[in-house]
Amino acid sequence: MTTTRALDPRAVSARLRTHYRNRRREWLVGGGDWPLAVPLHPPTEREAARDLEAARAWIAGWQAPHGPGELVWTERTWPSLGRQRLPERLLLHDPEQVADWIGERECWTTAVVRHRELSRRFPPLASRLGSHYDWLADSTDTEVERLGAVLAYLFEHPDSGHYIRQLPISGVDSKWISANRARVIDLLRPLLDREGDLYQVAGLRREPVLLRMRLLDPKLRAAVGGIGDITAPVEEIASLALRPTRVFIVENLQTGLAFTDLPGTLVFMGQGYAVDVFGAIPWLRDPPCHHWGDLDTHGLAILNRLRSYLPRARSLLMDETTLLDHRDLWGQEPKPLGPQDLSHLDAAERDLYAGLVSNRWGTSVRLEQERIAWDYAWERISSSAPIRDSS
Repeated sequence: MTTTRALDPRAVSARLRTHYRNRRREWLVGGGDWPLAVPLHPPTEREAARDLEAARAWIAGWQAPHGPGELVWTERTWPSLGRQRLPERLLLHDPEQVADWIGERECWTTAVVRHRELSRRFPPLASRLGSHYDWLADSTDTEVERLGAVLAYLFEHPDSGHYIRQLPISGVDSKWISANRARVIDLLRPLLDREGDLYQVAGLRREPVLLRMRLLDPKLRAAVGGIGDITAPVEEIASLALRPTRVFIVENLQTGLAFTDLPGTLVFMGQGYAVDVFGAIPWLRDPPCHHWGDLDTHGLAILNRLRSYLPRARSLLMDETTLLDHRDLWGQEPKPLGPQDLSHLDAAERDLYAGLVSNRWGTSVRLEQERIAWDYAWERISSSAPIRDSS
């Protein structure tokens, strides 16, 4: 009926589907007010008189059963049409009836059974599992069993100190943990009453963070047995008795490999955004540190992040002059950042960032560090002043 708000069974199903999608997580953990009333908005006397056949068809459409629940009828006496019996509202007494109406009974039942079982094994999860409704409804029995096994082991061994690959859980490997990491963390936090990431909550051992550096001075190499290219855990690099007089941090690995010897100098490479590690190296606090990254919004954001750990870090080849000197080598940044408060940049760097964000020189302009002519770059690199002899 186009002239009324009256809902036929198909329209009710559509509304219930939306309601179910929005509320099923809450319902799974016992929430919701029941019965759920769905007003059917029967036609008024004027609407029925205007299209009597349509009004009769609408009433007849509700006389045949369409799903569970209680259909409430009302009687009205209309002066022009006499006494009428009209369906007024549909009452659904639990989520199962809603699921029946929209063809989701099997999924709902599966989720309920799995919620009940996991809540029995792990009572603190009873209210938390609602947010995992879709996974509970759709996953295989094997996947649910694996989740239960992981939670049980980590609950029973909260500080094992194992690497993830060492966990002796049948059918579970590091790939499974990685794919289900967010779910495991979310459910393990209330079990162990801990906050943090998976390693902090479960008491697992992290893989060491490796850092690669090259020592560009024979005296520095002599301090570590003559080795010039080192990849080692950050903690081990931090413990080295090194006294560089100049440090470079470059974003690109091959750029760092292109460096040749310079007095008192070493270069770190290939860290990207992971520059927090430099804050854990005490002998980096004194010598000048020069950061050279891609000349784009992300490169400047990395520089800003680095300065929160090394406040005296200087930028190198990340200025407007360098950008404009290499106009013919510009590329386009795939996913540039938007306006941000990069408070650790200086005034010139902030202006450069603003120019890139606003497309002052073109759309998503980017100058990758390896595109800069090496003789141009090396002149700037080698002229940066060290502070003292490295011996």
